[in-house]
Amino acid sequence: MAVTEGAGGEAERDRLTVPQGLAALSLDALASVAYGPEAIVLVLAVAGPRGLEFALPVTLAIVVLLAALIFSYRQVIAAFPNGGGAYAVAGRHLGRRVSLVAAASLIIDYVLNVAVSVSAGVAALTSAFPALYGDRVVICLAVLALITAVNLYGIAESAKVLILPALVFVAAVLTVIAAGLLRSHPVIAPAQPGAATQGVGLLLLLKAFASGCAALTGVEAIANAVPTFRTPRVRRAQQTEIALGGLLGAMLIGLSLLIRRFHAAPTGGKTLLAQLTEASIGHNLGFYVVQFATMALLALAANTSFGGMPVLTSLLARDHHLPHVFALRADRQVYRHGVLVLALAALVLLVGAQGDTQALVPVFAIGVFIGFTISQVGMVRHWLAERGPGWRGRAALNGVGAVLTAAATVIELVAKFGEGGWLVFLAVAVLVLLFEAVHRSYRRIGRALRVDEVPGPPQPRRSLVVVPVGAVDLLTREALSAALSMGDEVRAVTVVYQDDEAAAERMRADWAAWHPQVPLIPLPSRTRSLTRPIVDYLRRVDAEEHGHERLVVLIPEIHLPHPWQRLLQNQRGVVLDLALRRYTDAVICRLRFRLRMPD
Repeated sequence: MAVTEGAGGEAERDRLTVPQGLAALSLDALASVAYGPEAIVLVLAVAGPRGLEFALPVTLAIVVLLAALIFSYRQVIAAFPNGGGAYAVAGRHLGRRVSLVAAASLIIDYVLNVAVSVSAGVAALTSAFPALYGDRVVICLAVLALITAVNLYGIAESAKVLILPALVFVAAVLTVIAAGLLRSHPVIAPAQPGAATQGVGLLLLLKAFASGCAALTGVEAIANAVPTFRTPRVRRAQQTEIALGGLLGAMLIGLSLLIRRFHAAPTGGKTLLAQLTEASIGHNLGFYVVQFATMALLALAANTSFGGMPVLTSLLARDHHLPHVFALRADRQVYRHGVLVLALAALVLLVGAQGDTQALVPVFAIGVFIGFTISQVGMVRHWLAERGPGWRGRAALNGVGAVLTAAATVIELVAKFGEGGWLVFLAVAVLVLLFEAVHRSYRRIGRALRVDEVPGPPQPRRSLVVVPVGAVDLLTREALSAALSMGDEVRAVTVVYQDDEAAAERMRADWAAWHPQVPLIPLPSRTRSLTRPIVDYLRRVDAEEHGHERLVVLIPEIHLPHPWQRLLQNQRGVVLDLALRRYTDAVICRLRFRLRMPD
């Protein structure tokens, strides 16, 4: 039952509706129509006019695969409503190691999607304004920073921002398709294919199919992010998946029909979508609307990853394969650490590739097809284990999907291995090793904490609390008050610099005048070091004095109301904390006291 008021109501408002889900999680797939058909034609063009006739059959094969994936992931959503997609499916039915391979491949695809989408969008901008080409890396980073900031504010808020450009883009492409299909002759004739340099064979068709499969990246994002939808989550996520499949399939088939109708071929300096737009509606205001909508959506398609990967990393953290901080969610239902790590990884790729999309494309989509195949095989195992009503039909659907995606994965690997596809294998292996290392660490921590055992009853322990102080003031009073409530014995220590005896004598006099019933122990320092005298004292006390069972150091700090005021603090608490944790076994307690500033 949906929560409509109170804190739960606020949380629901920060989740996604179907239109918002399309905008937040489907831009990658929708924007792929800008380069998917062109990728097919680029391969087939070597066979001349005869080769381009196969653009539509290849596209139809891709749409068949798309349909299998859409209906399969619709079943994944129902079977795994907590999200995770291929990772969740494999974890339950194919084993932990296979699930980690699925998670690693999806993470790589998410990161590559951000880098490719941002660089492609900026490439469209620099094509329109060549003077900006030299600043493409800076522009890429600015776009990345903008998308990251919007997603840190909230996934529902980011979706609201993206609904309009997504709507404009889909409407513009469908208008181009409708106008082109109603024309008997193009307004402006597109480039025509050149002479054939090779014949049409199975290898060429498979390579064209592999290139065009880039249009299917992003299909899995909705299944990975089911928890981000409003209740009823499963139904909304399934409706979003079907809407995505219908829109993407219609646009891919429509553009392929235009390619056949106008005999369009790729040409340098102008995208295939731009040529089809000119042929359908001419070179006018509508043409620029389509181009700018394409540019905007390509840049914003990175948002699909920002919607899917943080949920996936939160599930990995829940299963102890990533630091638990990735499972923490902010007030607006945002997994901020997942968002920030995704942005940082994409930043490294953009800088490394110098904003060049073609440097990133060869390894794009390999990772996601590995995840597709694992998900389909896992769902077949799921239905074989469940054997509920209609399980044979569902298992058959996922079986067909498994065969198709496995074949597509092999084709992708063969076609792209020498172009950098081997890097995906290396990255997957490194991530899986990282996941395993984190998991082993959490297991060791659990054994040390004896989390599977019932502990004995709590027992009081005699504690010595040491409080570093620097002056007689309100902060020192609050710190000693807290220390007296924590331990059986309290001592204050102050570091005395040998070249500043006047300050040391003043501190002794002020302490004697205050008389707080807590002894003050001066610790001499020859080198004006703050940490070394305190560390040496604590180690000496721990080794020589045995009247206590626990040694506690309480570090008092003030919390100023404004961030700019906090820049004025000397950060001695941080420095002392690091030194004590490194060189002593004392329990460290940092207490921040809120300071009320006078008007």
